[in-house]
Amino acid sequence: MIIWNAKILTMTNTGVIENGYISIENEKITAVKAGTPEQLSPGDVDAKGSLLLPGFVDAHTHLGIIENGIDFEGDDCNESTDPFTPHLRVIDGVNPLDRCFEEARAAGVTTVMVSPGSANACGGIMAVFKTAGCVADRMQIGTGLKFALGENPKSVYNDRDETPVTRMATAAIIREGLAKAKRYQQELAFAESDPDEHMPDFDARCEALLPLLERDIKAHFHCHRADDICTAIRIAEEFHLDYVIVHGTEGYQIADVLAEQDVPVIAGPMLCDRCKPEMRALTITNPAELKHAGVRIALCTDHPVIPIQYLSTAARLAVKGGMRREEALYAITAGAAEILGVEKHVGSIAPGMDADVQLYDGDPLDLLCDPWLVLINGKKV
Repeated sequence: MIIWNAKILTMTNTGVIENGYISIENEKITAVKAGTPEQLSPGDVDAKGSLLLPGFVDAHTHLGIIENGIDFEGDDCNESTDPFTPHLRVIDGVNPLDRCFEEARAAGVTTVMVSPGSANACGGIMAVFKTAGCVADRMQIGTGLKFALGENPKSVYNDRDETPVTRMATAAIIREGLAKAKRYQQELAFAESDPDEHMPDFDARCEALLPLLERDIKAHFHCHRADDICTAIRIAEEFHLDYVIVHGTEGYQIADVLAEQDVPVIAGPMLCDRCKPEMRALTITNPAELKHAGVRIALCTDHPVIPIQYLSTAARLAVKGGMRREEALYAITAGAAEILGVEKHVGSIAPGMDADVQLYDGDPLDLLCDPWLVLINGKKV
């Protein structure tokens, strides 16, 4: 397939191609060029001057694990019976046939990070999904591990009079779990190198943490307040983790620290009320202030807090708060993909990338403008 006669926002160093075309073959983009192709086929698409850009990437959601229009029966987001559950896999709780996947596709959101909730100090293994498909395993392209600091674990376990009920205890539980996994990692190494050493008993929690300790996956720390963000940094540095701050509501108050440490932030949700004390400093200027300080930024809906089809509206709100339009678009395409570690697959238009693209007659950040064509893996969705 060729999509031609398009203004292409590549989200790469190539920048904008005012009049160009892309070729798609076997689910991948094979060429991105200026001008008009020499030969066209009946199945090719005349963009008619429309804007061609990558599918949007929502860097933090609970899509499909908190199902649309269903109460307890469809809510599999929080296993709030144990504060440390790294061995739980979000892929086992996601319903790919949830209606909101369809709404995501219709709004040009082609990739999402789906996360367990923040009831636990460690909630489990996250997954980056394409939004098209009916089998979660075949939709997954990435992963991560969810931790939470601040009010959420405190409030959940305080109601039950169980640990943790303080920020100190939440951090201590995370440290203890990571320290045990590090010890488990050492025991495995000893057993593999010395036949006289006994292999340690299998530990599902420690096994789940091994890719994190080996920096094969990233830790995603849910935190709103500046002090909780600093706790996340402290723990991550202690255990040499590759990590991301999720929400970062008070990030602008310590933007210099985040920039100095090169800590990426997935900012949002912003299109919501200040529903709890740790969000009292919520402001739409946060992404702009972080970006202008030199912090790598992605934007998110935290679906269903903001319905996923309004990811572009959240980006527009960030523009109102001071981000440049191109920065906001980058934060829901290539920037988000980079922070999630899937930038070799999605987020930009270049040869070798997955053919996840969309076409707009107008401004993609306009609430009244929807894409008239969306492809995922080169297929119309």
